[in-house]
Amino acid sequence: MIVVVTENAPPRLRGRLALWFVEVRAGVYVGVYSTKTRERVWQEVANHIDDGSAVMVWSESTESGFNFKDIGPNRRLPIEVDGLQLVRFLPEAAGVPGDLESVEANSNVEATEMALFGFNAPGEDSEDET
Repeated sequence: MIVVVTENAPPRLRGRLALWFVEVRAGVYVGVYSTKTRERVWQEVANHIDDGSAVMVWSESTESGFNFKDIGPNRRLPIEVDGLQLVRFLPEAAGVPGDLESVEANSNVEATEMALFGFNAPGEDSEDET
């Protein structure tokens, strides 16, 4: 199964997606296709999204049972933790994640969120208190 969610997509992209998928809600498209077709659809999304944003989610044999990719400005950034793909949510003060400077300026957000889940930030060793 493949799910594509778009925000601020131009009408021509929405029309193309409606040819391949069922639009179950405004901007939410669902279908079942092969990997080759999925990649072709993603190329169309990437080529025509303009100033909008999109995410594609598909079934895959991973720990979570799915995988995803996104394009366009968004406060949610995919991160990988111990082989598991998660989503980091940046606060509004961080700006649009597409702006590399704002992401670097808020790099401590990742360390804080990882600590909440009980993970060490990259490069940190756990210290045993004795």
